[in-house]
Amino acid sequence: MHAAPLDALLPRLATGPAALTRSTRRLARTLSFALDRLWGAAPVPSDGPALARRIGWIAENVCALHGVQVVVRGPPPAAPAVIVGNHLGYLDPPALASVAPAIPIAKRELSRWPVVGELVREHRVLLVDRGDPYSGARVLRSALAHLASGASVLAFPEGTTTRGDRVLPFKRGIFGVARRLGAPVAPVAVRYSPAELAWVGDTWFLPHYLGMTAHPAARVELTFGALLDPRSAASPAALAEAARESIVAALAS
Repeated sequence: MHAAPLDALLPRLATGPAALTRSTRRLARTLSFALDRLWGAAPVPSDGPALARRIGWIAENVCALHGVQVVVRGPPPAAPAVIVGNHLGYLDPPALASVAPAIPIAKRELSRWPVVGELVREHRVLLVDRGDPYSGARVLRSALAHLASGASVLAFPEGTTTRGDRVLPFKRGIFGVARRLGAPVAPVAVRYSPAELAWVGDTWFLPHYLGMTAHPAARVELTFGALLDPRSAASPAALAEAARESIVAALAS
């Protein structure tokens, strides 16, 4: 397999002296905030709802520090729910958690990222090893416990990212948790503006992230659909498809 050309891996988001100044300022403020959370903040809450609120507060600050505008259409869930969205990149979790506090499910690789990894581990983000079925089962049990405690859980059931031009089939695991507890499912369609903010495929993370921090007007649009009653679906697979269809319809409108 041939590697992608270098120019195809770099983001075309923003360039020039103003972009460099903007990126440097945002990176400095973000690093200061992250270090303060690690070494100067109050203890991480132990109960689910309080932990979700803390994560939501951090997510709101992360969006603000990076100049990310979050636009919301439709009401976010007011009560504990399984929040599911299409997945475009690393901006999805903070954008969604900033308006609908929840405990996210994320890939285990995130725990190895500098600074971010320590924050993720400290705040008990639900980390799944996609190559280990037992890891998935453990995460689903933890998600069930958080929902039972009154906290929402955030998942991206495509299992990978796209450029926003399609919605991949949904994995059904988290929908089985929703049906077991009777927790409503909140589908949300995610759009980026500009579309180049999506982080997919062979794109290198660091150059893409630096390009995002340099962009003057990154925007994430969230369209919340009607809550789905999990027990009205015949199976977790049927519930997953109903959520996916809601998102597809919102993206097409």
